[in-house]
Amino acid sequence: MSTGLVIAIVVIVLILIALLVMLPRMRAQAEERKAQKELEGRRERVATENREAASTRSSQAERAEQEAMVAEQKAKAERAEAERLESEAQLHERGLADDRLVEDHERDRFQNVAGPGRDTDAADTRADTGDARTDAATGADERPAAREAGARGDANSEYEQGRVDEAAEREPRR
Repeated sequence: MSTGLVIAIVVIVLILIALLVMLPRMRAQAEERKAQKELEGRRERVATENREAASTRSSQAERAEQEAMVAEQKAKAERAEAERLESEAQLHERGLADDRLVEDHERDRFQNVAGPGRDTDAADTRADTGDARTDAATGADERPAAREAGARGDANSEYEQGRVDEAAEREPRR
């Protein structure tokens, strides 16, 4: 055999040995890359799922907050209604709202037993407390007492004005 052939065989054997040694490393690196890609895919999938769940929970939380605001507003309205009814009950207890209990056709019957300051004639009530309307027949202003009460800063003037307005609403139009 010639020396050239021996050298060629030795080189080929060395290349085969090197391949046999390097092949497991290359396989390990390929598997590592494959595992890394799979892990990245799983990370992205879980991150997407978590973002979707977070978005859903955020929407639910926002809806719950809105429902809580509505419930709070309802509670405030209920509380205000309860306070209004309690105030109305106090007015009735003190006899200051008897005009709401007695209808027009019953005025004569309850004239002497109605609450304090109960006027039987709506025109007298308007003249005493100062209704903001003018007399349709005369065109005269019927509120001098209200002007005086307002000038004095009388605290009851608004209350009396409200009573007069309610009486006027119940009174038939001329």
